[in-house]
Amino acid sequence: MMFKALVVEKDDEGKTSASVKDIGLDDLPEGEVTVAVEYSTVNYKDGLCIGPGGGLVRSYPHVPGIDFAGTVEESSDDRYKAGDKVVLTGWRVGEAHWGGYAQKARVKADWLVPLPDGLDTRQAMAVGTAGFTAMLAVMALEDHGLSPDKGEVLVTGAAGGVGSVATAILANLGYEVAGVTGRPETESYLKDLGAARIVPREEINETVKRPLETETWAGCVDAVGGSMLARVLGQLKYGASVSAVGLAGGAGLPATVVPFLLRGVNLLGIDSVMQPYDNRVRAWKRIASDLPMDKLEAMVQPATLADLPQLGADILKGQVKGRVVVDVNV
Repeated sequence: MMFKALVVEKDDEGKTSASVKDIGLDDLPEGEVTVAVEYSTVNYKDGLCIGPGGGLVRSYPHVPGIDFAGTVEESSDDRYKAGDKVVLTGWRVGEAHWGGYAQKARVKADWLVPLPDGLDTRQAMAVGTAGFTAMLAVMALEDHGLSPDKGEVLVTGAAGGVGSVATAILANLGYEVAGVTGRPETESYLKDLGAARIVPREEINETVKRPLETETWAGCVDAVGGSMLARVLGQLKYGASVSAVGLAGGAGLPATVVPFLLRGVNLLGIDSVMQPYDNRVRAWKRIASDLPMDKLEAMVQPATLADLPQLGADILKGQVKGRVVVDVNV
């Protein structure tokens, strides 16, 4: 049986190319569970894997797609049976292991999570890795004492995939959200998601000599890193935390330890790839209950397998807003 997949190949000169091709079940990698994929998404890592690889892809030909949702077709693991709805994010699927940009995928049972009640497969991929990461970030802030009465919460890179979902979740939970963006045209989009105000990127993107500034933020979900994260650390309220989820602004951190020592702030690293199973289930249940689906739908743009080469290039340039949901069967 043949089915369609986005296949990335590398030529003798090291150049990669991506195109939709027909492949068979025998081409799929080993794993206990075969899934009929219904939807996937486009993330920054996907852009790297569709294009130059970014050091993430181990071998070619390769099928990218770091997340997917669908229906189990076959399973040798007792935890899953044919007909079960499942979602997958992380575990280096789509990087080291063939991923969700295909009509079928074969993976380890340990990598899957049952789709929670209240979500269908399309909604799960409107959430995707970005939304899953956003919920992990919010949960970490709450686990470290954040509550709506503490004050304003900052979201950097707010118009991106993680930032958009974090903004919607926090606003729905009753937080006053300030969204940072360098794209003025996204202001109405962010306010529709629930942002109370917009902070222009240039106001917070440069480092200052002072290690501490006025205590402003009760918490932060940071998708930018670099000098912006360093600046935010000096603006956090006493005992507040920032969940670090990305490095769109760079991997360096030109900061001092002063905010940690004098204000007791916390820098929380958020990893979605190797997250333990129990916390994955907890996060997906929270997504089903705390992410307003009408707001989620406003973030979504639809796509097909054929659209992916261009979308992969676009997301690397920062030109993708919100969430892309890929219907692999169109």
